[in-house]
Amino acid sequence: MNILQKILLILLLIISCNTYSQVTDLARLEYTYFPQRGSDNSFKRFRALVNFPFKLDDKGSYLVAGLEYRDVRFDYEDFTNFDSSNLEFFKSFEASLGYTFKLKNDWRYAIKAGVLAASDFSSGKLKNDDLLLSASTFLVKDKKNEGVLKPWRLILGLQYSTIAGRPFPLPFINYWKQFHPSWSYSLGVPKSNIKYFITPKSAIQAFATLDGFYANLQNDLIVGSGNPNDPVADSMSMTIALGGLGYEYYFTDHLLIYTYGGFTIVNDIRLRDRNGDDVLTINDQNSFYARAGLRFKI
Repeated sequence: MNILQKILLILLLIISCNTYSQVTDLARLEYTYFPQRGSDNSFKRFRALVNFPFKLDDKGSYLVAGLEYRDVRFDYEDFTNFDSSNLEFFKSFEASLGYTFKLKNDWRYAIKAGVLAASDFSSGKLKNDDLLLSASTFLVKDKKNEGVLKPWRLILGLQYSTIAGRPFPLPFINYWKQFHPSWSYSLGVPKSNIKYFITPKSAIQAFATLDGFYANLQNDLIVGSGNPNDPVADSMSMTIALGGLGYEYYFTDHLLIYTYGGFTIVNDIRLRDRNGDDVLTINDQNSFYARAGLRFKI
C-alpha cells in the first residue's frame, strides 16, 4: 500500500465515522450503487443512522447519542483460485456518544467517542478484531446570525481511530461559506463542493469526496491455491475518491432528499494482511458511482 493509499484510507475511516456534519443529522437513510468497470463486480450499500440529542441546559449544551448501521453487498464475480464466498456480505454497527456546548464569540466545542464493529461476521458472532475505537474533538465557529450577509462556518478538529495504526490524532479542517444568496461552497475532507440553489427548495452541486469501507475477515483468507507461502488476507477495504454532480430537494428546512452521481478518480479495492500490506488488488479501474438518500437534519 503506497503513501497516497494509506493517507486516503486513514482519512476515510476516521472522518467517515466522526464528521461534525453527522452530529447535525438526526436521521439518514442512504443507498449506494457502485458497479466495477471491466468486470461484473458491483458494490451495494444500505446505510441508516439516528442521533438522539439530549438538552442539558438553556445555554446550548447537549449530549448526543448516535447509532449507525451499514449493510454492504459486494458481488465478486471475478475468477479466483480460492474460495471467495466470504467476500460478499459485510456489516458494521457503530455506537457513539458526543457532548457539545457553546463558547464565547460564536464558538462551539464538541467531543465524541465511538465504537465500531465492522466484519463479515462469518462465525456468526462478534470477535475482538472486529472492533475499532474512535475519538474526536472539534471547535466550530458558526457565523449564521441574523444580519450576516455572507454566513460562514469553520470547523477545526483532531480525530483518532485505532485503525489508523498511529499513536496520535490527525488534524481535520472544514470551511463553509454562503457568498451569495443562491451560492455556497465548502472546502475540506471528506467532501468539498460548490452549491447553487435553483429555487428555495432545490439545489444542485458539483463535489469531490471520499467514500468506501473497511471490514475485518473473521476467518483469515489464504489467497492462493493452498501453497505454504500463499499470502493471508486479514481484512478487506475499499477507498475511493470521486467527483461528480448532486441534486437536493428540501421538503422542509430540515427534511431533504438527495441524489449524487459521479466518476471515481481513485478506486482502490484490496485484500490486506495484518500489517495493512496489499495481498490482492480486486479492482482499481475508475468507474461510475451513484448514491441517493433521505436526510433529516437540525
